[in-house]
Amino acid sequence: MKHLKRNITLVSLAGLALILTACGTSPITSHSKGFWDGMVVYNFSRFIIYLSKLFDNNYGWGIIVFTIIIRIIILPLMIYQTRTSMKTAELQPKVQALQKKYSSKDTETQQKLREEQQKLYAEAGVNPVAGCLPLVIQLPVLYALYAAVSRTQVLKAGSFLWLHLGDKDPFFVLPILAALFTLISTWLSMKSQPTNNGMTTAMTFGMPVIIFITALNVPSAVSLYWVTTNLFQVGQTLVIQNPFKINREREAKIQAERDRKKAIEKAKRKATKSKRK
Repeated sequence: MKHLKRNITLVSLAGLALILTACGTSPITSHSKGFWDGMVVYNFSRFIIYLSKLFDNNYGWGIIVFTIIIRIIILPLMIYQTRTSMKTAELQPKVQALQKKYSSKDTETQQKLREEQQKLYAEAGVNPVAGCLPLVIQLPVLYALYAAVSRTQVLKAGSFLWLHLGDKDPFFVLPILAALFTLISTWLSMKSQPTNNGMTTAMTFGMPVIIFITALNVPSAVSLYWVTTNLFQVGQTLVIQNPFKINREREAKIQAERDRKKAIEKAKRKATKSKRK
């Protein structure tokens, strides 16, 4: 259910972003009107151009710095989402136990299952929908960037290394890097989960494929954004959701619980022997 809601949100937001992007194809100028063109896309365009001037009008560096600034702005939200995801992951054994308990598919049983799951999440202070929040922000940003580059002539004609920012990467370097960093980021996130299933495996390897295919068909500026944001995500995950540290702590906690139970059993056996004497 959680993955279904996330996928529905993804499709809905993608559709909304496409509609917003299609609202206009005319060049973006100070005379552009409407909230999307006049406020969002125009200011994105101006800000990227401003940042580029700091690097001798290098628009590639402007987009990279722009991406990093966006990621820093939404970092508190990402940290909140990460902590929520970790709490949700730790609850999965209990969720699976509830699903096994209420396995019947009749309406009454399924309603009881939903109530018990909501109660479990509420007691743990977890909001499963929070995982969609970063997506809600990043998709409009992505499409606003696409509109800003494709509808601002100076950005569309800009270059960076071997790239023409308004055209596709002719050597497929950025699509490969975007997919690679997506794979690493997703793998690191999934590695910290206490349990994995077919869905998580599909997400780990499916998302990079989707990113790669999409990056082959969008301007290099968008691919450059993807490479930068996913590389940032890799670093962010290693800092605030380091799976190696989390797994060590989880194993230590499990071992400590085992040692505690052994100590209790040993104490019981010792007490039983003392009584017999």
